[in-house]
Amino acid sequence: MKKMILVLLCTSVGYMSYGQEKTPTQKDSTKTKTIKLNEVFIQGNPKRDPVLTMIKTETEKNIVQPKNIADLFSYLNGFSLIKRGNYAIDPSFRASQYEQLNIQFDGGTKAMHACPNRMDPITTHVIPEEIEKIEVIKGPYSVRYGATYAGVVNLVTQKTNLQEKGWHGAVSSGYETNGNSLVTSGKLQYITDKYDITANGGYRDFGNYEDGAGLEIPAAFRSTDYGVKVGFNPNENQRLQLHWRQSFGRDVLHAGLPMDTDEDNSSIVSLDYKIRPASKLLDEFNAKAYYSYVDHIMTNRRRPNFMMTEAISTIDARTAGGKVEMTLTPSKEVTIFTGIDAFLVARDGSRNRLVKLNMMGMELPQPMNFTDKIWQDSYVNDFGVFTEAKYALNASTIFTAGLRYDLVVSDINDPENDFAALYDLEKRNEHNIAGTVSVKKYLSDQTILEVAYGRGVRSANMIERFINHFTVGQDPFEYVGNPNLKAEVNNQFEIGLKGKAKLSENATDVNYSFSGFYSDVNNTIVAVVDPNLSRKFMPNAQPQEVKRFTNIENTYKTGFEASVGVDIVHDLTFTTDVAYVYSKNEDLNESLPLTPPLTSNFELLFEKEEYWIRANYSITSRQDHISPSFREQETPGYNVFDVRLGVKPIKNVTLGLAALNIFDAAYNNHLNFAFRNLAGFTNEPINDPGRNFSAYIKYRF
Repeated sequence: MKKMILVLLCTSVGYMSYGQEKTPTQKDSTKTKTIKLNEVFIQGNPKRDPVLTMIKTETEKNIVQPKNIADLFSYLNGFSLIKRGNYAIDPSFRASQYEQLNIQFDGGTKAMHACPNRMDPITTHVIPEEIEKIEVIKGPYSVRYGATYAGVVNLVTQKTNLQEKGWHGAVSSGYETNGNSLVTSGKLQYITDKYDITANGGYRDFGNYEDGAGLEIPAAFRSTDYGVKVGFNPNENQRLQLHWRQSFGRDVLHAGLPMDTDEDNSSIVSLDYKIRPASKLLDEFNAKAYYSYVDHIMTNRRRPNFMMTEAISTIDARTAGGKVEMTLTPSKEVTIFTGIDAFLVARDGSRNRLVKLNMMGMELPQPMNFTDKIWQDSYVNDFGVFTEAKYALNASTIFTAGLRYDLVVSDINDPENDFAALYDLEKRNEHNIAGTVSVKKYLSDQTILEVAYGRGVRSANMIERFINHFTVGQDPFEYVGNPNLKAEVNNQFEIGLKGKAKLSENATDVNYSFSGFYSDVNNTIVAVVDPNLSRKFMPNAQPQEVKRFTNIENTYKTGFEASVGVDIVHDLTFTTDVAYVYSKNEDLNESLPLTPPLTSNFELLFEKEEYWIRANYSITSRQDHISPSFREQETPGYNVFDVRLGVKPIKNVTLGLAALNIFDAAYNNHLNFAFRNLAGFTNEPINDPGRNFSAYIKYRF
């Protein structure tokens, strides 16, 4: 967090003259200037950046051996991780998760999961080594990045054209003792004034790990990834970029889900274009288009119920979208962003079951075949139009206002008979209005005050609309979708203060930040037991009740994040982060599900040019504010101590060592799923890894 504060302060704090005229770009006679795509929305520019943002850089120094991108969220204040094992990990922010968070790559590219149990979330489709930094807008405080309900998470890949010309590359390898896990990756780049090309690849082989009590957790997986990025600069004011990547997951074990992944294959292609024309009104024009395809195969062949019923699911997800945006500067004080975007998701697939035993456990004379439609050939398409304006009221105050309209079109093309009997199915059009107003005030050249209101709107996702008697939650209930759900509306208010101070003239620097928020949520989508529905599959199994997605009216969330960093002496800093969120479902008189407990992190960092050492002590409190209707269990508090060390022994070589969970604590986070359909395991939450030693080496050239 200290690094984030320093970045923002160094680049954007101060009594700047926001009404300055644009200066013409001057050509360098020996070197062409490069143009940066609008992939990064936190640029240190007060006239363009959203309010209430945070950024995480230097991911290599925080994570020694990332399993996937979700690991990069560790120690990012306000974030928690939803784990179903070691692979299918989703980030959660302020008790918002899944489609409530607008997670994207490079300012807009998306890849949606195919599995209804989220075995393949977006964090599994790009290798962590590609990610340069993580940017977060803490709430619905910008309308420029697609429909946003609770915040935007932008995963930024490295900007090839901003590096030195010529050949570049890197190779790295790492090993973890807990699970005998191996990671390798490589990258090769060639950069000229006119074009650049980057190729990268990676391989991960993680084994089952042991928790702090010595219990082996089935969490092994293998993944292979590669990508190619090609950029072309017609002149100093234009850039065209094509990015292609593929990811292949194999033999992925999910301890918290009823099946495992045999194969998960994803392909993502994106095309970006930017131009800065010689115009006083039109400052920039940006365009993006992308397409992703995920095919997923999961089976129960490693599970105890395989002896009774063989099950294999083959499903796919197609995601397409794009964005066109213009940046207008009608006057020195005003910057306007306006454009259109689209986000299209379609899924299909089925589960084939071969039933070999009857309910009494006796072998059937002839096995029986069944086919269950999972997604029922459905789609949800979102078409948006937006305008956001920033007005410099004076040299130290910026006012922002934005408005967004989304047309959401959904339909189901191949419904099961029992699902069609529940509803009058037809194509549905929804009309959503979102907006935001905010003020950013520079109280001094070291202090920023931000106040914002945002109305975020989220239409139901495909699970909530169209799932039909599948167990897709953290509990063992069958779930049934509801295509008539109203959109969730989040009215969020927030105040933030961040800056830097000296306690006295000779005192050390103190960096601080605070954000407090309140969210009043209407039409919250939750699944509740419907007495009119009966269990469809395994009719004698428990629970007998079935949940149906519905809207409830009275819910809210409130909380805060705070951080204080102190420069103790030169090169030595101490940082404390605290995050807390409280949620309430007033209709059911309980918490909203998946609400994390109070968390605190204490970090001591000693950093020199040639080496660094980082010690983290995290404290997670007990969580007894739970959702009984979601079958949540109270979780005790726990403490974890990690130490990471990096050194550059010779030029271009970096060595990393880590000791994680040094005290070998046996613990589970409140958001961890429970064991499901596994021999020898009860329905208890999955523990995180015990003591683990990790090492890696990286060579750049």
